[in-house]
Amino acid sequence: MTVVRTSIDIDAPPRAVWDVIMDPERYGDWVTIHRRLGHVDSGGLRKGFEVEQTLCLHRANFKVFWALAELEPPTRSVWEGRGPAGSKARTVNALAPLDGGGRTHFDYLNEYTQPGGIFGRVAGRVLVGGLAEREADASLRRLKQQLET
Repeated sequence: MTVVRTSIDIDAPPRAVWDVIMDPERYGDWVTIHRRLGHVDSGGLRKGFEVEQTLCLHRANFKVFWALAELEPPTRSVWEGRGPAGSKARTVNALAPLDGGGRTHFDYLNEYTQPGGIFGRVAGRVLVGGLAEREADASLRRLKQQLET
């Protein structure tokens, strides 16, 4: 399993951050590897809410089918994903108010497994390397810039 962790402080209240990160239609505004949405469940967010997302790493597009596993607005969400060839992912978004609630600390965690057992994990480390971490950091910086302007 590969684990990517990053965090950032944003000069916006948790609800404002939550409203952006939890809106699939806004993924393209801040997620650097997002390419497009497929199916998105209708209605409000709820446990089991599903999103089909096309992502891109190393110029290779791939689909991930996400389901919302935990939902605690506006502070925590957990998405569980299924990707190509049996790959799996789990993303945790945790928001904490700072300075009386006018600012937000955003902790991001992504755990994923590549297909192919040990060979897939080794190949994934060679091919992806630190790219996932760099893209996660870039996404949070982009989110911060959008919310603070």
